[in-house]
Formats: sequence, C-alpha cells, structure tokens
Amino acid sequence: MSDAAKDAAREATTSTVFRVLARSGFAANGVVHILIGAIILAVATGTRAEADQVGAFKAIATAPLGFVALWMVAIALWALALWHVAEGLLARGERPRKWGTRVSEWGQALVFAGLGAVAAAVALGARPNAEDTAEDASRGVLAIPGGVFLLGAVGAGFAVAGVVFVVMGVRRTFRNKVTIPHAGPGRSLAGLGAVGFVAKGVALGIIGILLLVAAVKVDPVAAGGLDGAVDGLLEFTFGRALAAVVGVGLIAYGVFCIFRARYARL
Repeated sequence: MSDAAKDAAREATTSTVFRVLARSGFAANGVVHILIGAIILAVATGTRAEADQVGAFKAIATAPLGFVALWMVAIALWALALWHVAEGLLARGERPRKWGTRVSEWGQALVFAGLGAVAAAVALGARPNAEDTAEDASRGVLAIPGGVFLLGAVGAGFAVAGVVFVVMGVRRTFRNKVTIPHAGPGRSLAGLGAVGFVAKGVALGIIGILLLVAAVKVDPVAAGGLDGAVDGLLEFTFGRALAAVVGVGLIAYGVFCIFRARYARL
C-alpha cells in the first residue's frame, strides 16, 4: 500500500465528523435489521412481505418523509463503508494477518456500500425485487465458463460467514469490537449481541445453502437472498416458529448495532 493512501486514511480516521458519520452507519444498519426482523415476524404469522433489506427500505419509503430518511441511511452506510476501507489500508500486525484484516474490512465495505446504493435507489423511486435480482445474478454467473464453481464459491462464502457469526455469538468474541462494560447494562447488551449474531449467522448460512443448491442443480431459480431463506424456513416442520425465532434474533442484532454506534472501537 502506498504511503500517501495510508496517510490519507490515517488523517480521515482522526476526523471527528468522519467518526460520527461512521458511528451513525452502525445505527442505520441496526434500524434496517430491526425492520427486517419485524417483517420476518409478520411473514411468520402469514403476512406476505419482502423479508430482506429491500423490503426494509421500501417500508421506510412509505413513511412520511421516508425518502429523506432513506438518504440519511444511505449516507450513514456509505460513511461506514469508507471507514472500513480506511481500516483496511491501516491494517496492523504481521503481514499475513494484515492481508486477512484487509480482506475482511474491504469485504464489509462492499456490503455497506451496496446497501447504501440500494437505499439511495429506493429513495429515488426504484422498487427492486431482491429475489429476482439474486436469480438473475445467479443465471448470469451460471452462463459463464466455470460459473457453477464460482456460484458454489459464493455460496460457500456465505455459509462460512454464517458460521463465523454463530461462533462470534456463542463465544461472544464480538465484545472485542466494542467497549461495553462487563457488568450492569453491559451484560444485557452482550446477551442481545449473542442472540443477534447467532440469528444473523443462521440467516447467512441459509442463503449460502440456497446458492450451493443452485450451483449443484445448475438452477438459478433455486438461488435467493434473505427473503428466499425465510421462505425456505417456512417449508420445514415448525418453520413459522423457526422464522419467528430468526426474526426476534435479527431485532436483537439490530438493537445491538444501535448501541454499537455508541460503543464501537473506532
């Protein structure tokens, strides 16, 4: 990495305004997950709705001045994405660990930048369908040479990410990223984080399985996002109860993210 890029990243991360915007990104992500969790709970009771980030953004859009709220969410998520870019540039430690950190930070940056772009698109009047987009993307990947293996790798990536989230929840290693107290309210917040990380991991794991199935069957229709993952849960015995548990867990994760805006180690 060039010294100029690192110097620019170092200077940016010392900016109070940038830090505030980055923290607001955690809060925005929390609000989105709370809405997703609430939508999943509604779906578990029989309501038809898009139980994913796009569905959450569309719900925001229906509120008074919803487009303003969506732009605020988009800006906050973009700021958080830029923060992760800067953190990737400033990765510390031994060389192998540095690149592992960079891959992690820049991967998160892509996720938040993409979510911000979707929020902005919905604010501008777009009404995308995440499941159709996932199927179209899978169809495009399967059409290229070696696409089956590429789609399988993406699915495996989601599955691995799901396992990582579950392990972080069970072992509570997410506490390394925040400075919450170990006693008093900190225990409740840690409990929310544990439940939330496990639920988030389960959701990511199901998405990964759907993509792997699509790759094995060479069938893009089998692919899907979070909405498809919820539909998949509903097909199981006690599926509605399982979906409700995931919904509650994602609400817990969202609340944790809002508190993370205050306690995140930046």
